[in-house]
Amino acid sequence: MSARAPSAQPLAHPAASGEQRFAHVACACAGFGRRAVVVAAAVLLAGCAAKVGRAPESTLATPAQWRSVVGPGEGVAAADGSKPVEQEWWRAFNDPALTSLVATALQHNEDLRIARARVEDFHARVAAARAGQQPSLALAASPTRTRTLAYNGVPYDTNVFSAEFQASYEIDIWGRLASATEAAAASYRAEQANADAAALSIAATVANAYLNLRGLDAQLELAIATLKLREESRMLAQRQFEVGYTSRLEWLQAQAEYQTAAEQIPQLQRQIFETENALSLLTGANPGAIARGTALADLTPPPVPAGLPSELLRRRPDIARAEQNIVAANASLQATRDQLLPSFRLTAADGIQSTDFSDFLHTPANLWRISLGLTAPIFEGGRVQAQTDSAAAQRDQAVFGYESTVRNAFAEAENGIGAIYRLREQVVQNDARRETAAETLRIARNRHRNGYASYLEELDAQRTLYSADVARLQLRTRLLTASVDLYRALGGGWQAPTR
Repeated sequence: MSARAPSAQPLAHPAASGEQRFAHVACACAGFGRRAVVVAAAVLLAGCAAKVGRAPESTLATPAQWRSVVGPGEGVAAADGSKPVEQEWWRAFNDPALTSLVATALQHNEDLRIARARVEDFHARVAAARAGQQPSLALAASPTRTRTLAYNGVPYDTNVFSAEFQASYEIDIWGRLASATEAAAASYRAEQANADAAALSIAATVANAYLNLRGLDAQLELAIATLKLREESRMLAQRQFEVGYTSRLEWLQAQAEYQTAAEQIPQLQRQIFETENALSLLTGANPGAIARGTALADLTPPPVPAGLPSELLRRRPDIARAEQNIVAANASLQATRDQLLPSFRLTAADGIQSTDFSDFLHTPANLWRISLGLTAPIFEGGRVQAQTDSAAAQRDQAVFGYESTVRNAFAEAENGIGAIYRLREQVVQNDARRETAAETLRIARNRHRNGYASYLEELDAQRTLYSADVARLQLRTRLLTASVDLYRALGGGWQAPTR
């Protein structure tokens, strides 16, 4: 897959086609005489004078491989980027509570509902733009009574009863109306992709918040268990001080360590409370408690296969939105430039008229008319050229925005893959660190109880083990959220190949 910008061909008016277009206009206007042809030719020359700058060339290049380094024996499977997007990727965590939260958020989140309402808005705009390419019909009925002066100066009254159907249709010779419709359709598709991006963001945000909540729950459980151990150590130190076995210093140190552990609990409870409220708001509910599912220790991040193709990034809705923005900008530029070309409107009317109401109902006179109108700008002070320049600049912005979006997508995917592998390495080191800390605490506790060391050694070992346990829980949480971030970066998820 080559991540190139969508086709954004320069829309400069081809000078070589001027004579052909002039001949076409001349044929269309032959029934209106030589003057109409001259006017059309003058306007056509004005249209050819509109200048459009070339679209910027894309500088995007697809990386040959991901920068993330895979360790020996890791990620031997290959991914298939041609498979469909895994829509409900959060189910891979096998947590019913998480699945329910995401489903509720996708249905009731206010930001997502606003995004979907915008989609309906842009869908209506497409219908409005398409209506401009269709003929319009109207019914007009007007009973009229007038008083006028005769040739001799005597006023007299006249009644006129009339009714007619009117039809008009603009002949889209240059494709201006079609371009405007295509611009509206591309903007609609971009807004659809924007709603998909909002849904992906909401799902990922909910998943990350829930996983962080489970991490905080685990830390709270650890803090409560640690507080119980600190209480036992404090009571032991107090009894030893009271019988004169140890000094008051060791008892105060045990007391301080107990208070430090106790201080962690309300802090974690506050964070849990705030995270629950944030999750409630994400799901479109009032702040409240959140139902729990699988414990942190039982949550397993999905495996990341090696060889993830960059084609996966085409799943990202923000890239699809950027592509459609280019299409919309190109079509808008075409429609804006074609304002300098003449427009032709076919108008027809058929109706009845009478000066007497009885005759109007029974024997009215039938009246009709048909006309082909030509409207062409002669001089507008450079307004259309300025609008064309503005539309061209907007097209260039869309191209640059597309390139920026693609590069950001590559960076986010790289960061997501790299984060998972580096966090796994940290987990290995943390396991070794915790094992060492646990053994250190066992030895320090035995030395203290046998009178070979002071309580300070055991206290220091307890701190080291608690720090390793907290880091372990935080690493596990970060590994889970890194998987969510990679899902988001890849635009929905990956799928391992079937064996």
